[in-house]
Amino acid sequence: MASGKGLEEVVAAQTAISDIDGKLGKLWYAGYSIDALAENSTFEEITHLLHNGRLPTQDELDDLTEQMVNDRETADFVSDLMPTLAEQTSPMSMLRTSVSAASAYDPDGWDQSPEANYRKAIRLISLIPTLIAYYDRHRNGLPIVEPNPKLPHAANFLSMLSGEEPSQEMAEAFDTTFILYADHTMNASTFTARVVASTLADMHSAVTAAISALKGPLHGGANELSMRMLQDIGDASRAREYVQDLFARKEKIMGFGHRVYRHVDDPRASILRRFSRELGEAAGDTRWYDISEAVVQIVLEEKGLRPNVDFYAGSVLYYLGLPIDLFTPMFAAARAAGWTAHIREQYADNRIIRPESEYIGPRDQRWLPIAERASAEAAGQEAAS
Repeated sequence: MASGKGLEEVVAAQTAISDIDGKLGKLWYAGYSIDALAENSTFEEITHLLHNGRLPTQDELDDLTEQMVNDRETADFVSDLMPTLAEQTSPMSMLRTSVSAASAYDPDGWDQSPEANYRKAIRLISLIPTLIAYYDRHRNGLPIVEPNPKLPHAANFLSMLSGEEPSQEMAEAFDTTFILYADHTMNASTFTARVVASTLADMHSAVTAAISALKGPLHGGANELSMRMLQDIGDASRAREYVQDLFARKEKIMGFGHRVYRHVDDPRASILRRFSRELGEAAGDTRWYDISEAVVQIVLEEKGLRPNVDFYAGSVLYYLGLPIDLFTPMFAAARAAGWTAHIREQYADNRIIRPESEYIGPRDQRWLPIAERASAEAAGQEAAS
């Protein structure tokens, strides 16, 4: 039995949520191109689209927006945990623990009906930015900024982090970043969420598992590491020397290459590239964009690799004022829309996910009493030498 390592090219589920054409560099949410959605939609609209398979009417959007605003508040139980979590844990560890803890006081309890799971999904999407903002304010000894019911989802997140309403340009850039991160077919965290959901575990358990998968640097940490690389380079004139030194040491260039978009641009990176330039120009400091452009040119020339969504997301989020170690939690905040949509899709037509494995270990070994094992192992090592 042979299959691609890491389940490459193995179809794990059928989905109507999103699709990718890696050869053409295309991404669709429920049949709509990511370019059209990023240009014209809001994250609230995308949340409705991923969960319902269609864009909302105005009345539906108004209802969803109201629900998301009302669901931003945390239970006192979770809020009371935050000072300890802020002192003792990393951001992603906090998020994993807080989402799990939130299940204890979810208004729908352990109701697994489709209606209850939809409410839980919207509640989690709405709550995660609040958890991240509370954590960041606590760890910096700053007063908590409560959710602003007058602000859209992404803009409210920036406001709760900084204590100030973002400019229209910053709010739009952050909202679009949320849209770009909302879903991406069967990535590691989404697959993890669906595996857990396939056991009929509850929504909070599946999202907690997805956060745990995203916590790993091979999945969720590239945007953080990309920005730290730009900081290490410091100036565009040093980019070639820095990148070539990484090549010489055979180290990975973070934010480049993609399992799906191998020979074409990641369509999300192209959009964020523009925002990186525009935000830099608005701030009067295009240094991070300039360094990014220099690195992209060198890596493309030397290795033929193209930037993925995380590369330009690093400078965009930095221009927006997010602390670097909150880049991956922001990823989770956006991807919660996709995770919960996939979890609900798994529930709706479920069969437990249980792939086969290929055994490559020894066979027909002889059992020995424990007193004889050391001498037998020594004899085997001597024979092998």
